[in-house]
Amino acid sequence: MPEIPAKHGDDDIVVVERRRDPRIIVSIAGQYALANRRDTRGNRREFACRIVDISLQGMTLLVPVNGVLGERVITHCYEFGKLEGAIMRLLDRGFVMSITATDEERASLAAKIEWYEKNKNHDASDGRGHKRIIPKEPRSMLILADHSRLQCFVIDMSISGVAVSADISPEIGMPLAVGKIVGRVVRHFAGGFAVQFIEIQDLETLEQRI
Repeated sequence: MPEIPAKHGDDDIVVVERRRDPRIIVSIAGQYALANRRDTRGNRREFACRIVDISLQGMTLLVPVNGVLGERVITHCYEFGKLEGAIMRLLDRGFVMSITATDEERASLAAKIEWYEKNKNHDASDGRGHKRIIPKEPRSMLILADHSRLQCFVIDMSISGVAVSADISPEIGMPLAVGKIVGRVVRHFAGGFAVQFIEIQDLETLEQRI
């Protein structure tokens, strides 16, 4: 049977579908850890990611820090829980990973995927002070006080701040710029940190400046 290329709607990643079970297109925030990426204490580092698609056998992730072919990956998101596997294919901004699971775990995942597919268009209320926006292009650049630059992954953003994941854990209060917008680190969370902008931004130009 010939391979059928499937193109994702919000980016230029092309994934070849090799499985009989179909992938569903999603845009879900999650966290992931790479087996070979550890902090100074030897603990696995967590980063934020966006799950682009998922099937019973594998999924595609957009990530701030890539791994290597065959590397073990552990992911977690609210919708599908904890999933483990290995990197099968590297992409420009992420990777495709297999999902390792027992028959029982795969049956549970199938039920979660089915539920998500039926309910993914239902709006959920956001209790934060300003509306959070998922950027179409999650890649950006951090500019630190010493003028050094570091690639980052924008999880979400609002006119008052941004949630970021990167290969750095800056101190609370540290000044930096995300893209062209200056702010300060105000909070750490699993997989990243939050930056509060010095000034409230214009919603219409926010994504362009990030």
